[in-house]
Amino acid sequence: MNAIVSDPYTIPLDQLDPSDATLFESGKHLAYFERLRKEDPVHFVDSKEFGPYWSVTKFNDIVYVDSHHDLFSSEPSIMIGEPDPNLRTRSFIAMDPPLHDQQRAAVSPAVAPAQLHEWEALIRSRISDLLDELPVGESFNWVEKVSIELTTMMLATLFDFPFEDRHKLPYWSDVATSSPAAGVKGADATARVEILGECLEYFQRLRKERENQPPKMDFISMLVNNPSTANMEPMEFMGNLLLLIVGGNDTTRNSMSASVVALNSHPQQYQKLLDDHSLISNMVSEVIRWQTPLAHMRRIATQDTELGGKLIRKGDKVVMWYVSGNRDDEIIDNPNDFIIDRKRARHHVSFGFGIHRCMGNRLAEMQLRILWEELLARFDKVELVGKPKRVQSNFVMGFTDLPVVLHPRA
Repeated sequence: MNAIVSDPYTIPLDQLDPSDATLFESGKHLAYFERLRKEDPVHFVDSKEFGPYWSVTKFNDIVYVDSHHDLFSSEPSIMIGEPDPNLRTRSFIAMDPPLHDQQRAAVSPAVAPAQLHEWEALIRSRISDLLDELPVGESFNWVEKVSIELTTMMLATLFDFPFEDRHKLPYWSDVATSSPAAGVKGADATARVEILGECLEYFQRLRKERENQPPKMDFISMLVNNPSTANMEPMEFMGNLLLLIVGGNDTTRNSMSASVVALNSHPQQYQKLLDDHSLISNMVSEVIRWQTPLAHMRRIATQDTELGGKLIRKGDKVVMWYVSGNRDDEIIDNPNDFIIDRKRARHHVSFGFGIHRCMGNRLAEMQLRILWEELLARFDKVELVGKPKRVQSNFVMGFTDLPVVLHPRA
């Protein structure tokens, strides 16, 4: 497939492969998925880069695959590409029951509703302090100053990570997802191994500290104090921590950036929000649908089964394109439009379904809600003043640069 082809209808259907990361970087991926939903929702691809796989693009088919972990296994990876043989990490998102359930249960109390209530005041205080320090009336990069900074502070809290080193967390997250498995061409495998080796060394040091401390409500302490996870091998320990970092980093960070893009590209919706702040919570769900922070998840068929009239053979790779399911007009009215008062705005596939549904979805929603409550209390507008620069990845739907100007309330 030639990634510079903007019109997917010029490509023979049997050669259509939506996995090229440059499509996502340029925003051309949506047209490819639109054709696949209409003409071949369960579409076989013989990809030169990722090997043969089934591309699943309709909302209900995605929900079916995601909800049937007995038919579609998450092992050994949830990304379309194969794991790096030089980084043999494991994490519970790429496991099946019962091991998945045991390891997920070990850390899920950290993002349970009761704990979120405890953290809300801290999150609001940090957001308020950060917004009060931002430059007003001059351009700056929203991704760097706001999205990364806020998610980094929350990650440091979730891990009880040394605050002075907190920027290592999103750096490790970016390294973990910047790989050929995510369609990132030219990723330096040697450098990734070295950097993630430093990550492992750092977390092993924290692990030893937590083993000698009373149990606390942070991910590392929970892992070392739960019988199901206390004796993990180092690479499995790091794999789970990287999973929790990526999960806490990408969904929230990229939705914070996408909210600015969405509102600026839909000025009527922006005005609607300015007129009625009670729409913030619903708007947050619409942002997460419209953006879809993680574009896909993959599975492996555990037995011969049928999906969308196609025979999926045991061992076949199946890729659920969340970013396509969220634009399925048979399920979502006017799915390409950003509508902040959309009915059933939380009915989307961004968080997945079934046993692998995003563990921290409520935390992500809460952080975005508080951010916009505090923004609207201070500013008339967060104005986008340049073209957003997107990440080159078929996995992470993110931004690297977002030039904005803040306009204070009169």
